[in-house]
Amino acid sequence: MTKPYRVLVTGSRTWPDMDRLYAVLSTAVFQHVPAVIVHGACPSGADAQAAWWSRMHGQALGVTEERHPANWRPAGTLDRSAGFRRNAEMVALGADICLAFIHNGSRGASHTARLAEQAGIPTQRYTA
Repeated sequence: MTKPYRVLVTGSRTWPDMDRLYAVLSTAVFQHVPAVIVHGACPSGADAQAAWWSRMHGQALGVTEERHPANWRPAGTLDRSAGFRRNAEMVALGADICLAFIHNGSRGASHTARLAEQAGIPTQRYTA
């Protein structure tokens, strides 16, 4: 069996260009099925758009979704570093490509893209 192509999607919670994200994701995935879309499971922005895309195309194309929500309140109090830890964990799991959708200088998406580049993962940055 072919190993799934791992696409790490990172992006701003306020990523405004859904059509661009869908086009970039389609181009990356259609050439490499089966594939898995890895994202941080944020309920808005680029993560939500990637999740929707993978659900819409998944069964027909052999695309699955791998969600990594941050544990923002592990002991009942806000842990402001939870997102950065989650980002590092996603990168450590490996990916064939990282697609970073950065809006207004998103610190989380920029952080993930930087970590992916340092890990030798080919990274494409998109801004809006």
